[in-house]
Amino acid sequence: MNARLSAMHRILDRPVNFAGRGLLLVGIIVLLAGAALPLWRISLVAPQYAEGLTLDMYAYQIVAGNAGQDLAEINTLNHYIGMKPIVQADFLEMKVMPFALGVFALLGLRAVVVGRIMGLVDLAVLFSYFGAFSLASFAYRLYSYGHHLDPHAPMKITPFMPVVIGSQQIANFVQTSLPLAGTFCMAGFVLLLVAALWTSIREARRDQR
Repeated sequence: MNARLSAMHRILDRPVNFAGRGLLLVGIIVLLAGAALPLWRISLVAPQYAEGLTLDMYAYQIVAGNAGQDLAEINTLNHYIGMKPIVQADFLEMKVMPFALGVFALLGLRAVVVGRIMGLVDLAVLFSYFGAFSLASFAYRLYSYGHHLDPHAPMKITPFMPVVIGSQQIANFVQTSLPLAGTFCMAGFVLLLVAALWTSIREARRDQR
């Protein structure tokens, strides 16, 4: 048992190999691209809105369709059912996420230059936690918007959970929520990070034989 732990510690203490550094560098570029691209799209389609109303969620902003007019239209509709207006300033996540992604990029660059395998493990664990927390926070936002309805609103509807991924019918609207390019870039960063770990650990094990 002690021999296995010692062997594992020796592997974790090894520098990231050349292929791993290359994979990680590509991952950082993908991560930074994802920070600039839209992460998620929420759209509403109804007979009176055949072209749909859209909101694209970025790490740092909300961009509404139709040159921004869709947000005003959605907030007008929300007013009738007592839903809180969607205001970018309320999204604390959009102030924190750019900073967090910058920190992950810097940690990744440090691993490219002087990193050890243990540093990659730490980075993978931290980014996985960050991703899970961000997705859970997004889901809670949707839950909060759908459940905290003003009881004095002109129209009464049953509190609901807006779908996080997929489509659902809400009154005469079809609400759709899907990940966009930014989210796929984040997933790509994780895959490249895991690949960097895999190739570094495999080489370290081969050298120990």
